[in-house]
Amino acid sequence: MFAAKQLKKIQKSFAPSPGKHLEMTTELKQLAENYDFALPKELIAQFPLANRVDAKLMVVHRDSGAIEHRHVRDLAEILVAGDCLVQNDSKVIPARLNGYRTRTGGRWSGLFLEQDTAGLWRFLGKTKGKLQVGETVELIDNEGRKGCELKLLTKLDGGSWVGKCSLDLPAFEVLERVGAVPLPHYIRGGNMVEADIERYQTVYATERGSIAAPTAGLHFNSALIHSLREHGVEMARVTLHVGIGTFRPISSEDLESHQMHSEVGSVSLQTAQQINAARENGGRVIAVGTTSVRVLESAMSDSGLEPWSDATNLFIKPPYQFRAIQGLMTNFHLPRSTLLVLVRTFGGDELIRRAYEIAVAERYRFFSYGDAMLIL
Repeated sequence: MFAAKQLKKIQKSFAPSPGKHLEMTTELKQLAENYDFALPKELIAQFPLANRVDAKLMVVHRDSGAIEHRHVRDLAEILVAGDCLVQNDSKVIPARLNGYRTRTGGRWSGLFLEQDTAGLWRFLGKTKGKLQVGETVELIDNEGRKGCELKLLTKLDGGSWVGKCSLDLPAFEVLERVGAVPLPHYIRGGNMVEADIERYQTVYATERGSIAAPTAGLHFNSALIHSLREHGVEMARVTLHVGIGTFRPISSEDLESHQMHSEVGSVSLQTAQQINAARENGGRVIAVGTTSVRVLESAMSDSGLEPWSDATNLFIKPPYQFRAIQGLMTNFHLPRSTLLVLVRTFGGDELIRRAYEIAVAERYRFFSYGDAMLIL
């Protein structure tokens, strides 16, 4: 058993990182209910399209207020030579866990969040009854075969647990054996099918660490990327490992009271130089996804984009002034989400409200496997 001192040390090691806090404040309270809207359930996409680039693309022009209806495959016609698309290359890990309680045999499901330097896991867990410190969970793979045991050591504030895996291996290796695609609950109740292994991942993902996909990037395939480069559009890569906090709804009455969780990311020296050069040459920096926005804005200084590797809890909300981007490609987001707040802050509140109303009327597909919006 772990002594009390050891448990305190464990809790401290998993304490939330303050990150680089850049949020802007205002004396006027921004009410969370202003970011709520009614969405017919049938518009929540349950499966991706057969061809990634066939998704609809709503193009929103901030200067004129005009709205066009195109497709993702048209991007090379919409963007111009010198524009720089910035994509998040974080790779989704098989973070969904299934198993049963060793003591009772009761079913257990969980979500891996992170591993500390001592090899301990932090995760969420759900089961009937009350979990006890010291009990173990038998993790099983997608075929129902036993994989390893997970011992529960302590419960942290916010409902997550710290535990120790019986296999003395890096967490990523264990997850490849027993984990599943961590689909959001609104997609088939979070239950994956074989096709999700490939489709809930961007084609350019390389850096393991996300527990949810940077979904705007799901619309790209190799042919589209090649076509964009042929037209003179530059492609740059940043990394932000998507955590559970990004997708949690705003439960407080106002935005100022919402606590944004931190996420770890990086911008390489090469990427910073590439994006700064594009800006100096008059090109637009267009972020693919809200995660790319948060990385770029976190790494921006008065002299331009800088190499950066840190945690950020940046919550972009009115009256935030964007410094790094001139465009944003993003999916259609959940009501009362920080992602929707970011998009409306960038695109203009009334214009994006109208765009969402049109999206519902025109039967656009929403959320992770849905259609996209390009704000220029």
